Amino acid sequence: MPDQAIDFRTKRLYVTGPLAQGGVVETDRGQANYLLNVLRMGDNDPVLVFNGRDGEWLARIKAGPKKSCRLTVERRTREQPEPYDLAYLFAPLKQGRLDYMVQKAVEMGAGMLQPVITEHTHVRRVNVDRIRANAIEAAEQCGILSIPQCREPVGLGELLDGWPADRAIVFCDEGMEGGGLDGLRAMGGRPLALLVGPEGGFSAAEQDRLRAMDMVTSISLGPRILRADTAAVAALAIVQATIGDWNG
Repeated sequence: MPDQAIDFRTKRLYVTGPLAQGGVVETDRGQANYLLNVLRMGDNDPVLVFNGRDGEWLARIKAGPKKSCRLTVERRTREQPEPYDLAYLFAPLKQGRLDYMVQKAVEMGAGMLQPVITEHTHVRRVNVDRIRANAIEAAEQCGILSIPQCREPVGLGELLDGWPADRAIVFCDEGMEGGGLDGLRAMGGRPLALLVGPEGGFSAAEQDRLRAMDMVTSISLGPRILRADTAAVAALAIVQATIGDWNG
């Protein structure tokens, strides 16, 4: 299917219910407040809606009593694409920086968000509902139709113990000299995961285990030490530009 143009002028809203021509979407209180009070939209104004399953649809607002509204679905504007397959594995950060990192990862094409607890991870409590809310907000803003899987945190050792042999891990290795792009290019065509560690880096034991695994390839993020949220954007850009959906 050829690429379909994205309409960035019309407001987009993620909904959970099914979408079909002639259908009606009941908004929740927060969505109604956003449309009617924050955006000051009214009867018959257009909204693009998506649910991660049925593509994107043009709908129109029908205001109801007590500042409520529903959306009447008119026509499909984009078919549902295949979900992104890139898994993003990351050590959790403090909340504000985690919000930013999640949003940027979604914008950069992550299809799965997996918090990973390492030896040097400082933040060990993760609000997965908030991660999902940030992922939805990013998808609404940048035209993405699939919402990434948002998984519960897992320890690095447990994650690696059960890791599927057919999915390569791209490991952002702060101890590596050189870019590692030749090894990354060799991963082209395989399912991928990108692993970015905590502020304090991976422990020596964790680095040794990762480097010894057949499905792991290491890349460098350059000569400077990057904050973890900056490293996320840099690493995703390297992967997408080298063997991902920017490479074409």
